[in-house]
Amino acid sequence: MKSVQNIGTITKAMELVAATKMRRSQELALNARPYAYTALQLLGILSRLKDVPMPALLTPRPIAKTAFMLVTSDKGLAGSFNGSVLRKFEQYARTQGIDAHDPKYAFIAVGQKAKSYLEHRGFRVSATFTRVGDFTRIREVAPIAEFLVSGYLHRDFDEVTLFSTNFITALHQEVLVRQILPVSLDEIKEGVEFLSPELSEAGKRPYATDALSFVAGQGQAKGYVIEPTPEEVLEELAPELLKIRLFSAILEANASEHSARRVAMKNASDNAQDLSEALTMVYNKSRQAAITNQIIEVTAGAQALS
Repeated sequence: MKSVQNIGTITKAMELVAATKMRRSQELALNARPYAYTALQLLGILSRLKDVPMPALLTPRPIAKTAFMLVTSDKGLAGSFNGSVLRKFEQYARTQGIDAHDPKYAFIAVGQKAKSYLEHRGFRVSATFTRVGDFTRIREVAPIAEFLVSGYLHRDFDEVTLFSTNFITALHQEVLVRQILPVSLDEIKEGVEFLSPELSEAGKRPYATDALSFVAGQGQAKGYVIEPTPEEVLEELAPELLKIRLFSAILEANASEHSARRVAMKNASDNAQDLSEALTMVYNKSRQAAITNQIIEVTAGAQALS
């Protein structure tokens, strides 16, 4: 009983901590969505500009090498958060026939759990990024973005596929598989859809794809006047837009992680309470039975003496 009560106290404290972090991380993720939406819109517009040389990050090329990035947490006790991401990757790997020892595949781990999983199963981990932070700042994402940009420009890989969790509600998170390099209009459209999973009161999504100039109909993208030259601006802008997209994905993952941990700790606390009550009932019954036996023995002894 004492052990169960101690565990319940610990899980209750962890639930309160996770609830505080959950509210803060959700606020950050939701507030960042308009910026991520704008970045995705600008990426789509830039990728459709004509008569302008596109930077390498926005230029598709034949796929010879592929990198897979898995975003998990550094710590456990987060319910099914990490398991959902890893199962999604396993399902994808089986479907696509990915061989862990094939040199054309590279694997990038964001979070200690992803690193442990990949190493345990023999996947070649090209880079590991841990301790991104509970309340991520964009400068914490810079090393990840720089690694991806450098690897893509040096042809270490020709495309990057991201496995991460998208926050929908405190009780519902969804694992997404997205191609973040090179930029694809289809992927951008899906990204916008997932930025607004819930319908508004008017029945429309806050960020509707039909409002995007590069998605709607067959029309051309909006005209832009770019100074000093489109080539110079796009060369500097493309990595920053990629950084914003990564930043948004990690914020969504952090919000999902703390939501899942809060639910897991609440379930653990409730189970500890139920188990403590059940053990208390068993203890009281056993004590009552022992007292009854003692009374019976005393009464029997008194009768024998008389």
